[in-house]
Amino acid sequence: MDAIPGAPATLAEDFTIPGPQGAIPARLYRPRTGGRPLPVVLYFHGGGFVGGCLDDADVPARFLAARVPALVLAVGYALAPARPFPAAPEDAHAAALWLAQQAAALGGDASRLAVAGDDAGGNLAACLTLMARDRNAPAIAAQVLVGPMLDPSMTRLGDGQRLNSDLSAADCAACYRQYLPQPRQRLHPYASPLASVRQAGLPPALVLTAECDVLHQEAEQYAAALIEAGVPTQVARFPGVTHAALARHPPALAEIAHFLGHRLGAGMAVAPNQ
Repeated sequence: MDAIPGAPATLAEDFTIPGPQGAIPARLYRPRTGGRPLPVVLYFHGGGFVGGCLDDADVPARFLAARVPALVLAVGYALAPARPFPAAPEDAHAAALWLAQQAAALGGDASRLAVAGDDAGGNLAACLTLMARDRNAPAIAAQVLVGPMLDPSMTRLGDGQRLNSDLSAADCAACYRQYLPQPRQRLHPYASPLASVRQAGLPPALVLTAECDVLHQEAEQYAAALIEAGVPTQVARFPGVTHAALARHPPALAEIAHFLGHRLGAGMAVAPNQ
């Protein structure tokens, strides 16, 4: 696992939490600070819905735990093709409910709950805000989408060759075929946030994109839809950065920490570009 040079140390603990189809692997990151209850953040790793694991979330989760500071729970959600849609978003919602219920016992504050994720995890974070709104629980104070996969129709992909992207349309198509085996699922808002026409009432958002990424156009269009619906939204594109590098890019991580520190009232977040 890589590390961000100079990143403060955190404590990590692995365990499982109950899910709709069995135990969900999770890893809780705790800053080496005591005192008042901390904000809580759910983080979903990338992997195109078909791969990835808790270790893939280690760098951003450790960074955010230390720099926001916050309790960060990384979630090992269901993966396709063994468990296709809607298993992953249902795992995400179950994890959010569990964290809201257990936050106080863990030393956290459930009234300051945020969700974040990169790649497929960014999709799950976005979809979770829709589910939580529609199901009236849990209350989510902020969302962070890092290079998210938001459009299974693949009609908004950029030109991979022109962008020098490390992610191709073929890569995306292969992931979506396994995650959404039934064509009609590609229009479901809990699979495709861009297919939803109901963004009003969602939590404030930070949408981060990479210049060298075929996905940046769809993510920025989703940010525009949030803004049009009246959702406070910040969006930033990082020049010269690839899709795979974005979730570990120090300026992007600092931007996330600053946003969450502001939205969750943590008060100790680092400023961007530090």
